[in-house]
Amino acid sequence: MSKKIYFSTTEIIPFANVSSIAGFSTHIPTKLQELGHDIRTILPKYGFISERKYILREVIRLRQIPFEFCGTEAIASAKSAFIPKTRVQVYFLEDEYWFKPLTNLLYKSKNGRILTDNSKRYAYFSKAVISTLPHLFWVPDIFVCNGWQSALIPNIYKEHYEGINEFYKDIKTVLVIHDLDEYSAVEKSELLEMGINVHPNIKGNKLNLYDVASYSADAILIIDRPGKKISTKLLNKSAFKDNKKKVTIFDEKGTEEIDYTPITKSLDQIISDLTSK
Repeated sequence: MSKKIYFSTTEIIPFANVSSIAGFSTHIPTKLQELGHDIRTILPKYGFISERKYILREVIRLRQIPFEFCGTEAIASAKSAFIPKTRVQVYFLEDEYWFKPLTNLLYKSKNGRILTDNSKRYAYFSKAVISTLPHLFWVPDIFVCNGWQSALIPNIYKEHYEGINEFYKDIKTVLVIHDLDEYSAVEKSELLEMGINVHPNIKGNKLNLYDVASYSADAILIIDRPGKKISTKLLNKSAFKDNKKKVTIFDEKGTEEIDYTPITKSLDQIISDLTSK
């Protein structure tokens, strides 16, 4: 059955391409659309993305989207385009401070150091993504949240938006985990500052975003790649033991060119299961 899917990501080819999330976020939405789903994608409008080259268009209703972030009023806007050679719509979320200055390294500086404000930047992005819904006049059935960059969407939605009005009812969240690395580590104090509640079972001051998200996400898809079996480490973590019933593991085969059809079917099944409950 056709579902409305809001696909949150920070990389799509050719707009931004740093990690494996880019290929996933390019091909999976296209294949989900071919299965009949109403799918829309959203990513940050980085300063290096050419509006002329990719024909980004103004969307009047997506100008000046207000929301609260870290106790202050924030405003973002969005433009629209399509993934080239497809009919998959992409919204580009604009912000002069958080997104425009980034280089095409995205998460690191030119000297290779991880940007210290990554967690805050993508928490801002996550809250802005959710805040677009009343301006789209569209209520998705599912948020697909890609990687650590979108991992806080389940928490933010459940804690601050769920049920507040007609645009925030009965939306399920699927967290997709592509990698387990230093990018997903965050200080507990930062999360609290951003209005994210941490489940009492999670201990310590340096936390993992996936642990935090596991309690709020409705489903979790872990992608194991050849030589990079992250599911074993994740399922040994106490947060994932608590939420094991939510987890689906996809074992990606070691071929030269990734076949995105099997993982699309796996995600489609998760979506079907969640929305039939």
